[in-house]
Amino acid sequence: MHDLLVIGNGMVGHRLVQALHQRDTTHQWRITVLGEEPRPAYDRVALSTYADGATEDDLALPPLTSPNTRILTGHTVTHLDPTAHTATTTGGTTHHWDRLVLATGSDPFVPPIPGHDLPGCHTYRTIDDLDAITRAAAGARTGAVIGGGLLGLEAANALRLLGLDTHVIELADHLMPAQLDPGAGHLLATHITDLGLHLHTGAATTHITTTPQGTNHLHLDNGTTLDADLVVFSVGIRPRDHLARQAGLELGPRGGAAIDHTCTTSHPDILAIGEVASHQGTVHGLIAPGNAMADTAADHLTGHPAHFTPARPATELKLLGADVASLGDAHATTPGALDVVVNDTAGGRYAKLVLSDDATTLLGAVLVGDTTALATLRPLLGHTLPGDPLALISPNAPAPTATDLPATAQICSCNAVTKNDLTSAIDQGCHTLDTLKNHTGAGTSCGSCVPTLTRLLNDAGIEQSTALCEHFTHSRADLHQIVRASGIRTFSELITTHGTGRGCHLCKPAIASILASAGTGHILQPDRAHLQDTNDRHLANMQRNGTYSVVPRIPGGEITPDKLITIGQVARDFDLYTKITGAQRVDLLGARLEQLPHIWRRLVDAGFESGHAYGKSLRTVKSCVGTTWCRYGVQDSVTLAIRLEERYRGLRAPHKLKSAVSGCARECAEARSKDFGIIATDTGWNLYVGGNGGFTPRHAQLLATDLDEPTLIRTIDRFLMYYIRTADRLQRTAPWIENLDGGLDHLREVVLDDSLGIAADLEQAMEEHVAHYTDEWADVLNDPDKLARFTTFTNAPHTPDPTIAFTTVRDQPVPTTPTDLGLPTTRPQEATR
Repeated sequence: MHDLLVIGNGMVGHRLVQALHQRDTTHQWRITVLGEEPRPAYDRVALSTYADGATEDDLALPPLTSPNTRILTGHTVTHLDPTAHTATTTGGTTHHWDRLVLATGSDPFVPPIPGHDLPGCHTYRTIDDLDAITRAAAGARTGAVIGGGLLGLEAANALRLLGLDTHVIELADHLMPAQLDPGAGHLLATHITDLGLHLHTGAATTHITTTPQGTNHLHLDNGTTLDADLVVFSVGIRPRDHLARQAGLELGPRGGAAIDHTCTTSHPDILAIGEVASHQGTVHGLIAPGNAMADTAADHLTGHPAHFTPARPATELKLLGADVASLGDAHATTPGALDVVVNDTAGGRYAKLVLSDDATTLLGAVLVGDTTALATLRPLLGHTLPGDPLALISPNAPAPTATDLPATAQICSCNAVTKNDLTSAIDQGCHTLDTLKNHTGAGTSCGSCVPTLTRLLNDAGIEQSTALCEHFTHSRADLHQIVRASGIRTFSELITTHGTGRGCHLCKPAIASILASAGTGHILQPDRAHLQDTNDRHLANMQRNGTYSVVPRIPGGEITPDKLITIGQVARDFDLYTKITGAQRVDLLGARLEQLPHIWRRLVDAGFESGHAYGKSLRTVKSCVGTTWCRYGVQDSVTLAIRLEERYRGLRAPHKLKSAVSGCARECAEARSKDFGIIATDTGWNLYVGGNGGFTPRHAQLLATDLDEPTLIRTIDRFLMYYIRTADRLQRTAPWIENLDGGLDHLREVVLDDSLGIAADLEQAMEEHVAHYTDEWADVLNDPDKLARFTTFTNAPHTPDPTIAFTTVRDQPVPTTPTDLGLPTTRPQEATR
């Protein structure tokens, strides 16, 4: 076994080790990775989401687990000895290697402007950088970003989210000059200034000064002076090639370790990948070529044919209320190149194709405002067009089918997956989107190619089943429509008329949810109780020891002292474990089944109701304190949150729903991690949709801006009802929006423009829900038949479950397992429950 040392634990270094795990089937390499940062590898492309509420865990890349792999974080290499094949770290540890891979990435370039090192000046590159910016923003009012490129705009968005009045200074006469032409750059500027950012294009910062109070002044060459408590430099990158220089490796003309087509440097045992590598004089600063280098290096190290071919550049930006994409030769530098342009300034849309001199081959593209064509254009890059070029970017023109794409077209540029790779996988049995993604890697990075994957499956004649289960050939959306149109009110009637068999654990809860969302009675009425899963059946969440949790609703997180006292008394009297949840509620855990009605009675008498923590329904509408208390608040977030929670409480849906209202752009309520989130502006409310936590966290997307309160509520009514009617079983709002034909744009057309003519019907359905809402706990307490369900043993209703026991930790009861007590792990008299 040979020793491979990888210096750098960023995205490209991580990709290399992943690729080696797949290719090194003979286990010839023992891998050590030295990472300079004190944390595992994370998604630096999504770094801006960290400023928008994402956590380190959200950004973390999948762990690299293998007996032959060590990942050492917080290890900085200070000396490289190519002759001795060693690398020494700051701690004095020496690592021997047989082969070495440099994956040290790049550093942000800070121009030597006088004053660039003053307090309050930062770079935007790592999580530590963002932590420092966040700390500095706590006492700041104004911010400035020097650099209006891709990273500069991400940095500006971060400052905006931190509540700073933000300026962007760009030397070129338009934004993102490396990716966009002037027409696209100027339209992007319109989008961004509409959000309140101040742009200064065609201007350079000559020097920075500071006042005794710590306010920095940026002096521009046009005579303008800007106040900026916080300054961020984002004007480019430089390869971190200090180790390559120290080791005497050949460098590229603009720095970086020079590599050949196998990613090998001038030393035969040293490879370089990512932003530290220079291939044919070019340092590539995007993730796609970095991934391609990592795969090439892995092939070379495992004896497979290896040849790095840089992908044509592709950039996509979804920030600041504008979608932007740039592909290939966006500036038409190819001799004889032709332009096809659609410039819809009124509609906020710009699209340009760059074609060969005979107008048959796509060389590049620029899209601003609407990037839906990117999924079609990316695989066509460098290939003969299937028809009229204008049809590819015209707003209403149909997209070409996947069969129009050549076999060599690269469908997924992030992972270098061609159409031929995908069709071969389909021929080998990958007949679902998930299996196709897992087998090829396509669609697992940025996701923009997923619509094309779906088209390939459809073109192959593989229809993606939408059947709810084996007992219903209809989709959940179809069954919802059937229930609404037919007036069917029971599961037995629905399966008799539109299904087969007796049903299963998949269709029964789904149909129960449909019936509940249609406002057809309590979920525990006799013909419906047996359909519910365990939690809905008992209106509480079952815990691992067989007890239940009780979560009363606390709208907007606002609660009186008397109600707090009641919760405390109930927890004390029933010896429950109490915990404040992340959604501003109190969770009472450890209640036995027969105790639930007694606990509910105490809570209901005090004015509480079910918080639906057990249901596929609205959970909470979280809020900050807004203008009531906060000096930064611009709207009353608490009042709105309470109004929304009381409006949508008990609303049954395909999956749980969460919401939040933030009273300013500082976003303390974390609204953009919710299914629908609202953020205050100076003139109204911005509405975001499609965010969620869970196994696949998503950040919500901006649906509408500056809405007044009546319009906001009307829009949310439509959004929620459209989701409830059309989503699949257990489908959260984020994947539902992604799977809509047209995605967010289609949703915006439906709920804002009423393109389907159903807005009034959606609003009426919500009004009916509001009018007929009743508390599920109170309904059970008032119905002896429903109360009879809450006993552990039917033949001994007052006997507690003997397998449930507790111990005390930090003065609170926590579960003790049956094994700890020497008891059987199955409960006696199970059949009589």
